[in-house]
Amino acid sequence: MTTTQNIPYMPTPGSITKILEKIKQAETPINFNPDFLGTKLGFKGGNNRMFISWAKKTGLLNSDGTPTALYKQYRNPQHSEASLATALKNGYSELYSRNEYCHELDKKGFKGLVVEATGEPENSAKVKMIVATFFNAKSLANFDANPNFGKPEEEEKPTEKPAEKNTQQVKLGLNYTINLTLPKTDDPAVYNAIFKSLKDNLLHD
Repeated sequence: MTTTQNIPYMPTPGSITKILEKIKQAETPINFNPDFLGTKLGFKGGNNRMFISWAKKTGLLNSDGTPTALYKQYRNPQHSEASLATALKNGYSELYSRNEYCHELDKKGFKGLVVEATGEPENSAKVKMIVATFFNAKSLANFDANPNFGKPEEEEKPTEKPAEKNTQQVKLGLNYTINLTLPKTDDPAVYNAIFKSLKDNLLHD
């Protein structure tokens, strides 16, 4: 039987959304410890420190408190909602093993699933905190978002073929008609000079 210790929750469920929102604004720490939570994020006190345990169980933090890749993806506005949905599936895997769409249940249905998994009485304070913590965090998640956080693959553009040069030489032929008005003369030398000029200047290749 699963105990409530295996399912993450916050003693003050309302603070989880505030901490998650603050994480987006602050820089990624080398180690997410109580000092960072209290001094940098402004959430002091033992109840708020339970967030560190919650974040470790959901995969936002490693066991040594260092932020994971999922933590960094959560800080990316484009991937925030999808990565938080992944974190919730990690942390509440016991419930997801019983109903893979448990995030779509209403509070009554979800509470019944928690009671079933933990064996706790329905009026248990811990059961109420588990339900409230999950639903508060869920308000910042998107389970329908694309789980692939990388850039979409670019469509391969067809390679444009260079225009082929037409190296074939085109031979043009011209036909023309020449009308000549010859002078009246009996001297053949005049005609010979005219035709010789035509041959030399117009009739050559």
